[in-house]
Amino acid sequence: MTRPAAERPRVAGTGRSAALVALGIFCSQIAGLVRQRVFAYYFGLQSDAADAFMAAFRIPNALQNLFGEGALSASFIPVYAALLARGEREEASRVAGAVAVLVGLVTAVLVLVGVLTTPLLIAAIAPGFVGAKRDLTISLVRILFPGAGLLVLSAWCLGILNSHQRFLLSYTAPVLWNVAMIATLVAFGAQTALPRLAWMLAWGSVVGSALQFGVQLPVVRRLAPDLKLVLDRSSENVRTVVRNFMPVFVSRGVVQISAYIDALLASLLPTGAVTGLANAQLLYTLPVSLFGMSIAAAELPALSGDAGLAATDALRQRLNAGLRQIAFFVVPSAVAFLALGDVVAAALLQTGRFTHEDAVYVWAILAGSAVGLLASTMGRLYSSTYYALRDTRTPLRYAALRVGLTTVLGYFCAILLPPMIGIPSRWGTAGLTASAGIAGWIEFALLRRTLNRRLGPTGLPASLLARLWLCALAAAGLAWAIKLSVPSASPVILAVLVLGPYAVAFLGATLLSRVPEAQTVLSQLQRRLGPRWGRGESDA
Repeated sequence: MTRPAAERPRVAGTGRSAALVALGIFCSQIAGLVRQRVFAYYFGLQSDAADAFMAAFRIPNALQNLFGEGALSASFIPVYAALLARGEREEASRVAGAVAVLVGLVTAVLVLVGVLTTPLLIAAIAPGFVGAKRDLTISLVRILFPGAGLLVLSAWCLGILNSHQRFLLSYTAPVLWNVAMIATLVAFGAQTALPRLAWMLAWGSVVGSALQFGVQLPVVRRLAPDLKLVLDRSSENVRTVVRNFMPVFVSRGVVQISAYIDALLASLLPTGAVTGLANAQLLYTLPVSLFGMSIAAAELPALSGDAGLAATDALRQRLNAGLRQIAFFVVPSAVAFLALGDVVAAALLQTGRFTHEDAVYVWAILAGSAVGLLASTMGRLYSSTYYALRDTRTPLRYAALRVGLTTVLGYFCAILLPPMIGIPSRWGTAGLTASAGIAGWIEFALLRRTLNRRLGPTGLPASLLARLWLCALAAAGLAWAIKLSVPSASPVILAVLVLGPYAVAFLGATLLSRVPEAQTVLSQLQRRLGPRWGRGESDA
């Protein structure tokens, strides 16, 4: 039975929702950075054990990414959120239960198949691994696969929580996963040899996956008290979820193929390339997650709840506003990776067996990623808009094209180009991220052009982009001068002395350039700090 509009649950503003998503992602990403720093301390960069674990870590995680937050959210949330918006809670619970059963069954089969066929996966994904390095990778993948299955179920919880506007828990739950791995390294790292430590860390990841899933279940049960795990194949809503799932699943699969191609090419390079790529990816996906995923994830339930309204103008305005927010934060991130990547990598990773030379190597990979960072981040919001319009096929087509371009360009830039220009082959890893950035810009341009035909003009004004890039480069010049003036500072102190003034200088430059988003950020800071200052003055 549909409830009157007055009784329906109120939807929180997407600005606040995006802030909650960003806060949750920030917490989980910081935990991930701490995990990677501890990992770097015990494993370093130039070790077979580090490469084996990073390669193994990537393979079962594809299962989570394929079935989890991307495909499941884009297919399940629009249907479930629309039912909630209409007040049909009982039907929403029935759909959620049926989807949980379907996801559980399919995931169980894939985990079993993955464990049995791991040697074939390694041969396809990391052909450059041989001998003991290959054997270690196989054993690690077999341990990690069941944990990835638990992470897929955790993504089902995320879909329910997000639809009920409970964003913070769903995006902070991965903190427990990272904490479990950090605890494993701290407890056993000092007295355990490297190959065995990798094996123990894999088990720590499985424990963390169970914690991440388990912490969300009680809240899911409270939000959906009528939830029953029954496979209801007669429900039209369930069939809609399945129909929507397949194109998104294939689209996410295409994206995973791209990531695997990078890992495959990196495995053909000298030892350290796979780990260096993984370290750099953890850093450059931070702004993508914080400023792209947070806005896209917060907008999707709101857009899905209003799917019955002909809100073309509202959609376009919402998209353009989100793009401006993304650009304001991602442009300075890209410039920081390009100009100050060594400072960032050293502050976060230079410890124990991870040396300054390793940080410089990661900087080169980060500089390559800066090429397409803005395109990748804005592309997430465009894809989310397509999903809200129930169009899952257009992003799939363009993602497939991007993978083809990434493969061709990546092979040339990573494998063929270094010997041609006379540089060591290990630096080909930077060519992987740069070539992926070029392909990302092409995909973004196609997504925007096609959507513009449906909604009208979208995108960022050229004048705004020019001001942002000029302000970021000017701030980077100041930061670079500070960096040269304190060459003997420790990595963490250097980061504080360099990155802090860089951020302040960028904000000041954008305020002087009259960038509206800069004034918004300043106003938000003043609102948060103003009451405290006011109380202090009144007390005095």
